[in-house]
Amino acid sequence: MDAEHDRVAEGPRAGSGGPAARGTPWRRLRSWLAARSIAGRVFLWLLLAMVLLVSAVATALTLQIQHHVLADAREHTTSAAAALAHSPGMAAALDSPDPTAQLQPVAEQIRTSGGLFYVAFYSPTGVGYVPGPPGTIDQHLRGTLQQAAAGPRTTTFGTPRGTVVNTTAPVTRADGSLAGYTSVGITPEQASQVANQQLPVLFTGAAAALVLGVLGIALVRRRLRRQTHGLGPEEMTRMYEHHDAVLHAVREGVLIVGGDARVLLANDEARRLLELPPEVEGRPVSALGLAPELAEQLAAGREATDEVHLVGDRLLAVNIRPTAPFGGQPGSVVTVRDTTELSALTGRAEQAKARLQLLYDAGLRVGTTLDITRTAQELADIAVPRFADFATVELADPVLRGDEPSPDTGRADGPQVRRTALRGTSADAPLYPVGTQISFLPTVLPGSDPDAVSAVLTADLREARRWRSRYGADAELLLGYGIRSLISAPLQARGVVLGVVSFWRTAGTEPFDEDDLSFATELAARAAISIDNARRYTREHRTAETLQRSLLPHDLPAQSPLDLAYRYLPATQGVGGDWFDVIPLSGLRVALVVGDVVGHGLHAAATMGRLRTAVLNFSALDLPPDELIARLDELVIRLDQGGGTGITGATCVYAVYDPVSGDCDIALAGHPPPVLLGPDGGAQFVELPAGLPLGVGGLPFESTRLSLPVGTRLVLYTDGLVAGRHRGIGDGLTALRDGLAAAPVHGSPEDICEAVLGATVRAAPPAQQSDDATLLVARTHRLAPSQVAVWEVPSDPAAVSRVRSECVDRLTEWGLEPLAFTTELLLSELITNAIRYGTQPITVRLLRDHTLVCEVADGSSTAPHLRYAATTDEGGRGLFLVAQLTQRWGTRYTDRGKIIWAEQSLTAAPDPFRDALNL
Repeated sequence: MDAEHDRVAEGPRAGSGGPAARGTPWRRLRSWLAARSIAGRVFLWLLLAMVLLVSAVATALTLQIQHHVLADAREHTTSAAAALAHSPGMAAALDSPDPTAQLQPVAEQIRTSGGLFYVAFYSPTGVGYVPGPPGTIDQHLRGTLQQAAAGPRTTTFGTPRGTVVNTTAPVTRADGSLAGYTSVGITPEQASQVANQQLPVLFTGAAAALVLGVLGIALVRRRLRRQTHGLGPEEMTRMYEHHDAVLHAVREGVLIVGGDARVLLANDEARRLLELPPEVEGRPVSALGLAPELAEQLAAGREATDEVHLVGDRLLAVNIRPTAPFGGQPGSVVTVRDTTELSALTGRAEQAKARLQLLYDAGLRVGTTLDITRTAQELADIAVPRFADFATVELADPVLRGDEPSPDTGRADGPQVRRTALRGTSADAPLYPVGTQISFLPTVLPGSDPDAVSAVLTADLREARRWRSRYGADAELLLGYGIRSLISAPLQARGVVLGVVSFWRTAGTEPFDEDDLSFATELAARAAISIDNARRYTREHRTAETLQRSLLPHDLPAQSPLDLAYRYLPATQGVGGDWFDVIPLSGLRVALVVGDVVGHGLHAAATMGRLRTAVLNFSALDLPPDELIARLDELVIRLDQGGGTGITGATCVYAVYDPVSGDCDIALAGHPPPVLLGPDGGAQFVELPAGLPLGVGGLPFESTRLSLPVGTRLVLYTDGLVAGRHRGIGDGLTALRDGLAAAPVHGSPEDICEAVLGATVRAAPPAQQSDDATLLVARTHRLAPSQVAVWEVPSDPAAVSRVRSECVDRLTEWGLEPLAFTTELLLSELITNAIRYGTQPITVRLLRDHTLVCEVADGSSTAPHLRYAATTDEGGRGLFLVAQLTQRWGTRYTDRGKIIWAEQSLTAAPDPFRDALNL
C-alpha cells in the first residue's frame, strides 16, 4: 500500500500526458485517495463499502425485475390464449367457410387492446387462418401446434426482434373435437411497461440511499477528525507516547478531575506534591486526604490562578481551568507547582516592584506645579504611607524666596533651614510643625563627616546615644511616641544643597535597611530637581513681577472729574503684560488706558513698559483716541520690523473724558468692550468698533463719542478677567455682567471692583488663573456751570483789556485774587497772539477745579513755539513768560482750530514778578 501510495503521489512527469497534467480535479482526487489521517482512511473505506452495497442491491433488484417480467409475460399470454380458445363462437368461426374474414378483425382488436405482439389462429392441420408474423415466428408456431393439442403450451424463443413468449391453446367444439388453435405472443419489452415505471423509483431510492450514506460517513469522518485532530495512526501513537513521557517527566503536578468530582488522571509529580495514595484514578477528590479548602475547590472546579495552598510543609501554587470550553468533557485540569523556594525571592521582587512603582508615581506627582512649597509637600505626600510613616522636608530660606542657597548649606555649622512640608499617618506626632527653623540635617549623627551631605540611615534611634543626648527632650518625645527608624537624604541639585528630606518609621513598621537608603537617595535626587526648577521659576517670576509692578502706576494722579479704583491680579504662573494708566490731560480732561500684551515673562513685562511709555508720550500731544491708537499701532509695527524679539500681539482701549461736556471718546484695538454701569444700576456693554490688535495694520481705527450722565461707572478690563482655562470668554462676560448687577446701585468704584472680582476671578480655583487680570472703574463727575467762564473775543486789540478785566472779576468771585495778576499776564499774551496770528472765532475759557485752567482758542492751526529771545530782540518772550508763570502749558488741536492752554496751581507761592513790580 505504501509503494502504491508513493507512486500515486509522485504522478507522471510533465509532458507525459498523464492525469496529473490534466488539471486540478485529478490532484484533488489524488489528495483524497492519499489521505493519511485516521479519519480520512475510515472515510474512504466506509465510502467504498457503501458504494459496493448500493451497487449489489441495485443489481439484485434489476435481476429480480427481469425475472418477474418473464413470469408476467407467460401468465399474460396463457390467460389471453385460454380466454380466446374458450370464448363463445370461436369454434364456429374456425368451422365457417371463411374463417380468416371472421377472425382477422378479432385478432387485430385483441392484439392492440391487450398490448400483445401478435394473435394467430390455425386449423387442426396447421393452416394459418390468421398466421403469426412471417418468418421464424410463424415456423415456430406451426411446430408447436401438435404439442398444444392436449392443452395450452407456453414457450420462449428468440427471434431477430428479441425474445418472444408464446402460448398456444386448442380450440374445441362442443363434442370435444379439435376445431383449431390460437396462439398469443408477447415480447418482454411489452410486458415490462409497469416494471419500467418502477425503475426510476428504484434508482432514485438507490441514489438517495447512497447520498445519505455518504453524508453519514462524512459526519462520522468529521467527528472522528475533530477527536483525532487529523492525525494518522503513526502520529497518534507518537502523540500518546510523548504525552505519557511529558506527563510523568514534567516538574509540575497535573491532575484531571471529571465533572463528577472524581480523579481521571494524576501524574507522578502531582502524587508527590499532594501526597496522593497509589490508586487515585476513579476516586472522589474528597477521599484523597487533602485539606478541606483545597478539596472543596478541586471538586467544585472553580477557576483559579496561582492560588497558594499549604500542603504539609510546602507552599503550592494551584491553577484550575475548566476543560469544557476547549472541547473536552465537563471537568477541570489542575496544575500544581512547588513555590516554597520562590516565596522569599517573590517577596523581594514585590518590594522592588513597589519601589519602582513609587519612583514612577513620584515622577508624575512631584513637581506638578512650579510652586516650591507645594512641590515639597508633594514629596512628603508620595512617601507616606507607601515608604515611611512620617516624612518631613526642610528647605533653606533663600530657596523659598527663589534665590541661590548659601554655599555652607548642608554643613554641620551651616545656616538653619525651615520646615516646609510635613506628612504622617497621624497628626499628633511630636515633630516640629511647618514653618519652624531648625538646624540643617538634624538627624545626622555626630561623629560622621561634618561636611558630608550624603543620605544617612539610622536603623534604631534607641541605640543612637549621641543623637539622644544632642536633642534631649525632643528625642525622648519622638522615642516615646514610637518612632524608631529614619533616613535623612539631602535635596541636592546642580551641586548645591537646597535642603533635606527625612523619612521616619514607627515601631509597628520594619526598620529601614540599606536598600531603603538607596531608594531614599534616588527619590530625594529626583525631587531635588523639581524643587530647583520651582526655585528658578520663582526667581524669574519674582523678577518679572517686580519689573512689571515697577512699570505700572503706583498711585493714581490727583484729579476730580473721576472717582477711580483699580485692581491688578498677577497670574499664578508667569507674569503677564497687562497695564493700565490714568493720564490727566489739558482742560481738566482725563485719559483712561487699559492694555494687554500677549505672553508671559520678562519679555511681556518689558513690552508692556514700552507701550505704556509710548501712550504717555502720545497723550502729551492731546491726540484724539483713534489717532493715538493709530500711532501706537505704527510704533508696534516698526518695533516688529526692527529685528530681535518683536511684540507677539497687544490690545488696548483708550478713553478720554471731558468733565465740562460729559462726553467720553473711546477707541479700541482688539480689546474687550467696556461696560457702562448707569446711575440706576443698569449694566450694558458698549458697542464699539473693535478694531484689529496692535501691530496688525491695514485698517484705520475708529473713535466713538458717548455722553455719560453724572454718576455713570465706566468699567475697563483685560481678557484675563473674563476668560481662562475654566471657562470661555462668553461665560466670563456673563459673569462680569452678573457681578456688576449684584453691585450696590450707588456703590463706589471700590465696591464695583470687589463685586466684579467676586463674580469672575475669585469664583474660579486659584490654580486656574492662568493670565493676569486688570480692572479699572471710573465714576464720572461734571464741572458746575459756576466753575466755567467763557468769553468771545473780537479781532480788535482794544478788546483785550475788556476781557482781561472781566476775567479778573471772575477770579475775584471764585476767591482767587492771588492769581489775578498772573492770569492777566497770561491772557494778555495769549489773546494778543490769537488776534495777531490767529483767525476767528477766538474764545477765552477759564476752568476752576483743583487747578485754574486758562484756554484761548482760535480758528487757525498754526502752533506757537517757545524760543529764547536774544538781548536785542524786541519780541519772542511772551511764551517764555507763560512757561515760567504756569505749572504746565501746551497746544491742543481741535476740528475748528487750536487751543492754547495753561494751568496754575490754586495754592501757588507769591508771584515773584508781582513782588518785583511792587504791585
